[in-house]
Amino acid sequence: MIARTHDVAAITALGIVFILMPAQTITLSTAIIAVIANIVGGVTPDIDQPTAPLWRNLPVGKYLGKLFEKMSGGHRFITHSLIGVAILSYLLYVLLTFLHPIMGNVNIAIVWWAFVIGIGSHLVMDTLTKEGVPWLLPLPVKFGFPPIKSLRITTDHWVENWVVFPLLVIFNVWFYFDHYKQILYILKNLIVY
Repeated sequence: MIARTHDVAAITALGIVFILMPAQTITLSTAIIAVIANIVGGVTPDIDQPTAPLWRNLPVGKYLGKLFEKMSGGHRFITHSLIGVAILSYLLYVLLTFLHPIMGNVNIAIVWWAFVIGIGSHLVMDTLTKEGVPWLLPLPVKFGFPPIKSLRITTDHWVENWVVFPLLVIFNVWFYFDHYKQILYILKNLIVY
């Protein structure tokens, strides 16, 4: 899947979790940083590509991206597995713990979970592609759904761009419209300024 599909999928997953399992009272800064962390998490597994936005935006990113690609085993290898989820999540936890003293009233546990939800959505979406995902690395098996490879989606093909992406957007519109009162309650009563 391409980045915009992963972005919408991450927000979709976060919205579902947020509505079905609302958090305790949180600060506005926590909510904003959690949404940002979720979107970042939604594209983080693709740092194993030298063309990833992270590498493109660094001065020597082209070279760092190529080095990271070789160290991580290539695209859709360790960063697209449960081991990768654990490593990336732990690295973010360490970073958040280090930054917590300067983050004010930000609940780093909620930010961390939002990031993990984003990574999870990435792996689920890539499971729908022809390449599949090595969920259980070091087992050398890539899992895909549906099991018949020819029925899966080709990345950045018309099915992703004109079916999957629009369906995610339509689902979000329906979901937030359907849960409008609950969202309004959360915004009025659970987010403090």
